[in-house]
Amino acid sequence: MAQDYSQAVGDEWVSFPGGELEGKRPKALCAPCRESLKQEASGRFSPSRPSSPTRPLCFQCYRADLDRERSIRAAGQLDTASDERFQSQLPFETVDKPRLMMLKAERAGARATATQGTGRFADKRRHAQIAARHALQTIAAGLNSRQLAATDRDREMALAIHAAELQLPEAWLPFVIAR
Repeated sequence: MAQDYSQAVGDEWVSFPGGELEGKRPKALCAPCRESLKQEASGRFSPSRPSSPTRPLCFQCYRADLDRERSIRAAGQLDTASDERFQSQLPFETVDKPRLMMLKAERAGARATATQGTGRFADKRRHAQIAARHALQTIAAGLNSRQLAATDRDREMALAIHAAELQLPEAWLPFVIAR
């Protein structure tokens, strides 16, 4: 009767078959023990492998638990942001320097032709549109900070938009004023 109480419950030590060696109760089970546990849970009892807390520790379960602990330790030590990890997953090819220089030259030529003729004004126009939009946003922020009544704020904003309409070409208005 005393042998029934010698087996610890929980995370304490239990004996292997034969009673000579002891080990901690495993958190992972081997395939045969998992199958017998499923059968026992479904109501089909297998007397050859009882899963009571007093059953001896299966050596395969012990090995499965050791493997589980090792993999958890290895996962905790893995540096997921290391250069070696990304390099092994995505092996980079060497850079084709002559092709890269050719592409850079083509891009520089395309930029040079874009700034010829009417293209030279495109960047200035874009910057002017951005400046006009920022000016209207500044006016709107100033009106909000003055805490005017809604009707006064709307009237002041309409006056600012009208002033922008008088100063800006009509083609720019959709880019500056969102209605």
